Amino acid sequence: MMIGYARTSTLEQKASLEAQRESLRGVGCEKVYEEQISSVALRESLNAAMEFCREGDVLVVTKLDRLARSVKHLGEIVDDLEARNIGLWVLNLGLDTSNATGKLMLNVLGSVAQFEREMMLERQREGIAKAKAEGKYKGRKPTARAKATDIEQLLSEGLSKRAIARHLNISERSVYRVVTSLS
Repeated sequence: MMIGYARTSTLEQKASLEAQRESLRGVGCEKVYEEQISSVALRESLNAAMEFCREGDVLVVTKLDRLARSVKHLGEIVDDLEARNIGLWVLNLGLDTSNATGKLMLNVLGSVAQFEREMMLERQREGIAKAKAEGKYKGRKPTARAKATDIEQLLSEGLSKRAIARHLNISERSVYRVVTSLS
């Protein structure tokens, strides 16, 4: 059986998710798991797809970056699939791990993908540093400090710091920071 897995990082990428779904169904995936979540978050649909796969099945993804967040993570996934005699097929690369060449290419391409991501993050950090130096980047607005009056009011009413954090939808640590600055 061929089991598909589709993922986008954000909810705004509905067209990409739809395109992945169509590609996976088009190659014969009988079951498709999908989610819209960051690659670093807990991916319940990926876990469910992996658990659903049985010996002789093939897990199919449209692109390698939809599956793994790093070479290490990719290795863990491939090791798990191999241990259970489950294949992996990456559509855009025509990559099939049922043979030695496919396994080699998977490792090489996984390394290249991780390198590319690290380079992108490095450029992003450089861009932010440059914007900060030019005074164009301020970061996000401090949400907890903007609620200092509310925090002070709720404290005077006898609410605990934990209750205040829940009530104002901020972290408990933020409440402590504001309280400390008020003292």
